[in-house]
Amino acid sequence: MNYTPYLFLLPAGIILTFTVFWPALQAFYLSFTQYEYDLTQPPTWVGLANLRRLLSDRLFWETLRNTLVYLVFVVPLLVVLPLGLAILVNQKLRGISAFRAAFYTPVVISMVVAGIAWKWLYADNGLFNQLLRGIGLVSEGEGIGWLTSPDLALFSVMTVTVWKGLGYYMMIYLAGLQSISPELYEAAELDGSDGIRKHWDITVPLMRPYLLLVAVISSIAATKVFEEVYVMTQGGPLNSSKTIVYYLYEKAFQELEIGYACSIGMVLFVIILSLSIVRLSVKS
Repeated sequence: MNYTPYLFLLPAGIILTFTVFWPALQAFYLSFTQYEYDLTQPPTWVGLANLRRLLSDRLFWETLRNTLVYLVFVVPLLVVLPLGLAILVNQKLRGISAFRAAFYTPVVISMVVAGIAWKWLYADNGLFNQLLRGIGLVSEGEGIGWLTSPDLALFSVMTVTVWKGLGYYMMIYLAGLQSISPELYEAAELDGSDGIRKHWDITVPLMRPYLLLVAVISSIAATKVFEEVYVMTQGGPLNSSKTIVYYLYEKAFQELEIGYACSIGMVLFVIILSLSIVRLSVKS
């Protein structure tokens, strides 16, 4: 038996063991424990007590609902909009590379920087409210509470996620579009399929594997959203924008309830594992 391939995989395996697998096993163990006094003392085994508490935790179910709402609204936008953007920048026009770079720029910007910038835009005297006052939709001295209204805060954060992800998923689609032969579009035009219809007849069917891949990847990313919430709303107002990852962060690092936070992490692990299995089945 040839062990050479395994030797090449060994360094990466060791790194993954100490940075991913071992911490995951520790988190699984800690989900059945509880720290009684402080983190300097060994945890106490409590069995399924954390899980029972989780099932009756109203705030946990609220954050889970917010996360699912995030998925339902963000994922379709990140599947459809980048495809349209990729079709636009796939044209053979002068300077099109500059447009591709411009659309991709938000991807390389730190989410912290982007969150702070959008927080300014959403402010009472920010650009968005100033524009609304300028066109007369909002009276002078008033403004829309983009981040302070329980009905709007989560959707305002979603907008930042969509804006940040457009360029990334556009590049995935662009790679797929450039593998489609132009002769297929020429043949479609001869058959009377032109304009938007040719993309419905040719582009969408051939891009189906990419559509499914983007749907799964964006679903996993939306499930783990944290930075936007942390920078822009801190989960407020009234927990309306608090996601499951942010709730886990609060329990683990603010309230130091490590065992309970690990239980929340196990639920998140099951959700992401399910989405990852879908992704593997899509690739196969």
